[in-house]
Amino acid sequence: MPASKPELRRSVTPWGSFSWGYSDVGADIFVGLGLVLAAAAGATNVAFLFAGIVYVCIGLAYTELAATYPVAGGGQYFVLRGLGDIFGFIAGWAVLLDFTIDVTLFAWTCVDYMSQLIPAFTGSLHPWVHFGVTLGLIVGLALLNVIGVRESTAFNGIVSALDVVSESLILCFGFLFAFRPELLLHTMHVSWPSPYHLMLGTSLAIISFVGLESISQAAQETQRPASIIPRTSISLILTILIFALAYSNLALGMQPWHPIHDAAGHPMQFWQIFPNNGDNQGKAVALLAAQIPYFGAIAALYVPLLGAVLLLISSNSGIFGSSRIAYAMSRSNLLPSLFQRVHPKFRTPAVSIAAFCGVAILELLFASFPSLYPGAMTLYAHFFRHETGLDFLADLYAFGAATSYSFVFLALIALRLNDPLSPRKFKIPFNLPIMVKGERAEFPLVAVIGFFGIFSILVFTLFTHPIGRVAGPSWLVLGLVAYFIYRRRRNLPVLGSEQRNWRAQQTDILRDAGELELMDEYIANVKASDARKAAALPQ
Repeated sequence: MPASKPELRRSVTPWGSFSWGYSDVGADIFVGLGLVLAAAAGATNVAFLFAGIVYVCIGLAYTELAATYPVAGGGQYFVLRGLGDIFGFIAGWAVLLDFTIDVTLFAWTCVDYMSQLIPAFTGSLHPWVHFGVTLGLIVGLALLNVIGVRESTAFNGIVSALDVVSESLILCFGFLFAFRPELLLHTMHVSWPSPYHLMLGTSLAIISFVGLESISQAAQETQRPASIIPRTSISLILTILIFALAYSNLALGMQPWHPIHDAAGHPMQFWQIFPNNGDNQGKAVALLAAQIPYFGAIAALYVPLLGAVLLLISSNSGIFGSSRIAYAMSRSNLLPSLFQRVHPKFRTPAVSIAAFCGVAILELLFASFPSLYPGAMTLYAHFFRHETGLDFLADLYAFGAATSYSFVFLALIALRLNDPLSPRKFKIPFNLPIMVKGERAEFPLVAVIGFFGIFSILVFTLFTHPIGRVAGPSWLVLGLVAYFIYRRRRNLPVLGSEQRNWRAQQTDILRDAGELELMDEYIANVKASDARKAAALPQ
C-alpha cells in the first residue's frame, strides 16, 4: 500500500490565528502612515476613514467566507468556487503579487526602522548595506518557513502581543500629552489636498488594511476554523481600524514636543516632515512616538526595534501566505502540481516558499536598482515620475489587493445565490431575502457597497500610480499567458471550469476541519433540497 501523501498540519491555535492576521495587517500602519501623510496631508484621516470603511466590508466578507469554506487558499478559492476557474486564477495571481510584495516591502521597512537606531542602515546614505540586510532577512525567513508553521506561529504570537501593548501606549500618551483638537481642525482646513492627492492618499491608505486574508490562508491549519475564525477576524478588524484612525488623527493634531525644523530652519508640523523623504516615510510610527512628551525618550529607544520586529514577522506572513495560496491553486489545477509538493520531514510547501521568495527578491532588485546604480535614475525618472523604491512596492501592493478584493465581493454574492445550503457560522449583516432556483437565499447588500468601494480604490490606484498601472497589469498578463499554456497542456478547459463535485468537497472540508455538527447540518440541507426538487417534478 503506498504511503499517504503528506498534507499541511492543523496546528494553529486561536491566538495563533489572530497573530497571523495581526502580524500582516498590524504592521501595515508602520508602513502606510508616512506614505499617506506625504500624499494626503491635511486629509490623511479622511483617506484612512474611507479606506477603513471599505476594509470593514472586506473583513466581514472574508470572515463569512473563511468560516464557511475553511480551506487553504483564501480569496482565490472563494472566487474559484463562486465565479469559475479563470477568475479564481486572476484573484489568486493578484493576491500572490501582494504576498510577494509583502515579503519585500516589510523587510525593506524593517531595515528603515532599524536605521533609526543604526544609522549605517539608512537607505539614502548606504544603499548597498540597506539592500544586503533586506536580502538577508528575506532568505532567512524563507528558511524559517521551510522548518515549520508551528515555529513561525509562536514567533508571531509573542511579537504581536508586545506590539498591541506598545501601540496602545503610544496612543494613550500621545492623546493625553501631545494631541490638540484645535490643531487638527486647523491642519485639515489649511492643508486640505487637491482631489488628485486625496485619491493618491486613499489608494495608499488601503495598504494599511491589507493582509486580513492571512487568517483565511491559515484556515486549513487552524483548529476548529469555523468557530475560531469569526472571533479572531472581528477582533482583528476592530483593532486595526481603531489604530489606523487614531494614528492618523494624532499625527495631524500633534504639537511636537521637540521643535521640528526643515533644512532652512523653518518650524514645521509633524506631518510636514514626510513629503519627498523616503527615509522618514519608512519609519513614521517611530518618529511620531519619539515626539510624545514624557514617553518619547523611552519610545525612541524601543519603538524602532519593536516596529522592526513586527515588520519582520509581517514579511514572514507574506512568505507563509504566498506559499499557501500557491499550494491551494496547484491543488485546484490553476498552477502546476510542483507547487503542492510538501517537504517530507517538515510538511511545509517548500517549493512554493522558494519560488515566491525568488519573485520577492526580483522585486527588491527592481526597487533598489536606482539607489544602487545612480545611472538608472534617469531611466526611472523618465518612465515613473521619480517614484522611489518604497513607492514602487506600495504601488503594486495597492493594485494587487484592490484587484483581488473586487473579485472576492463578486464571489461572495455568487456563493450566496449558488450555494445557499452551506451552513454559515457567521453571516455579514443587511441581507435581502430572495428565491433562487427554488431555494431561499439572502442577497448581501454590504458586498455591493464593498465592491464599489474597493473598485473605486483600484481606479484611484491606476490613475495615480505610474509604476502600478504598468507593472500590475503586466503581472496579470504574464500570469494569464502561463495559465493558458498550462491548462492547454493538461487538456483542461482554458476559459471554462473543470467539473467538480462541490457537495462532496464541502462535506470533506467540514469533516477535515473537525466541524462535524456543520457537516451534519449541510448533509441534512442537501437531502431536504433534493427531496423538495423531487417532489416538484411532474409525476
